[in-house]
Amino acid sequence: MAPDRIRSSLPLLAPLLAGSTSRDRVIACLGALLAIGLTALMCHWLLPGANPYLAAPIGASAVLVFALPASPLSQPWPVIGGNVVSGLVGVLAAHLLPRPELAAAVAVGGAILAMSLLRCLHAAGGGTALVTALPAPAVAASGYGFALLPVAINAVLLVAIAMLFHRFSGHSYPHRPAARVAAPAPADFHRDDIDRALADMGDAFDISRDDLDLLLMRAEYHAATRLKA
Repeated sequence: MAPDRIRSSLPLLAPLLAGSTSRDRVIACLGALLAIGLTALMCHWLLPGANPYLAAPIGASAVLVFALPASPLSQPWPVIGGNVVSGLVGVLAAHLLPRPELAAAVAVGGAILAMSLLRCLHAAGGGTALVTALPAPAVAASGYGFALLPVAINAVLLVAIAMLFHRFSGHSYPHRPAARVAAPAPADFHRDDIDRALADMGDAFDISRDDLDLLLMRAEYHAATRLKA
């Protein structure tokens, strides 16, 4: 049975993301496996005796970097800057606020604000802020240094490994948009056209297939309205 027919008969196996394929999921699994493994080995070697030598939110960063390498949230500066900035915000919240539940809330909200201002919004940053705002004894002993060791080291190594890995994965990382293709004439979009365009791009995008279809339909509507005006 063809993969497309299998996915249509089993909706739970259908890709959640526009442009996603089974091959991409396998590549993401292999990339994350290699990256986390190598990062752990290198940090254990670079930081002998450090506890912890891996920050848990780096696992979430790996999901983004390998499953969604085209996402703005997955690019090198968001991965590195977002994790480090969020770690600093979390430690600051823990120092200033005596109640842990209040420190946790302020840390995550403050991390989103700080990442947005510094243009390094990264989903895993919320986890980094939470980990440092509700620190285990080892994290608390590191203080602000936790944002450097291990968070920054983990993030830099993850990005470096991802850049090397994606040279062979078929995806660009850091992401570079595909070349524009001029349409010969205005035409109605059909779902098959969108599928072909996604296949041309060769990347998964963090938007559902239905939302992408609706977005393009609305764009077509507004373009037609503008041309008639």
